[in-house]
Amino acid sequence: MDKRTYVVTGAASGIGAATATLLTKTGARVIRCDLRDADVAADLATPSGRDRLVAEVTAAADGVIDGLVAVAGIGAADPVTVRLNYFGTIACLEGLRPLLTASARPRAAVVSSLSAIVAADEAIVRACLAHDESAAAAAAEAAVLTGQGRIVYPSTKRALDIWLRRTAPGPGWAGAGIPLNAVAPGVVDTPAARTMVFEDPATAEAVQAMMPQPLGFPGPVDAVASLLAWTVSEANSFMTGQVLYIDGGAEALLRGEATVEAG
Repeated sequence: MDKRTYVVTGAASGIGAATATLLTKTGARVIRCDLRDADVAADLATPSGRDRLVAEVTAAADGVIDGLVAVAGIGAADPVTVRLNYFGTIACLEGLRPLLTASARPRAAVVSSLSAIVAADEAIVRACLAHDESAAAAAAEAAVLTGQGRIVYPSTKRALDIWLRRTAPGPGWAGAGIPLNAVAPGVVDTPAARTMVFEDPATAEAVQAMMPQPLGFPGPVDAVASLLAWTVSEANSFMTGQVLYIDGGAEALLRGEATVEAG
């Protein structure tokens, strides 16, 4: 039985709910966080919501957590996507890091996306990495106004991947004994994907063409939850700063290395 305490954001639905349920089945204690229907209800798209989540989790966990899985995010063509997916995620990780350092074997993971290697708006990415939330939101708004709203979501995930690779090996994470990694799903069968992708056959066809998944489209949510659960388990003792693609083979195809002939 797993007696560890985990925090899962975005735990009310989709990948977050599946991960929280899986961890609970192992015997672990899971503090579920989301906008509603959770142990801690907070909006990570706002500074006050971020502060609330950190304060309430700290109180609920008595100052110690063993694992953090940051899943909360949205794919809307709106600046709120930047505020939640990037700045909300970073605030959650940094705000709860002291609770992780109090654990004997802490672990953390975030949810990225295969789409981060498909497209990105450099203005959004640069502003995120400069930790300028106002500029990032303005860049997202500009993308929306020019009809490029769909690029906002992958841009936030691209920025998150870069931040993770820069940060995870550093003193605050690896130096403090905290492995920090990302799991990057392809298109999986979540309520959000059904709304955003599959309700419109033309959209579904276009997404499948951009992100081909040889093992199936859409992919299973439980597979993503299993990988996240392992990433924050004690079994993961020597991996950090990695983006793990769980995408039915899409990343391998999109990188183009399958076309390189052997020398």
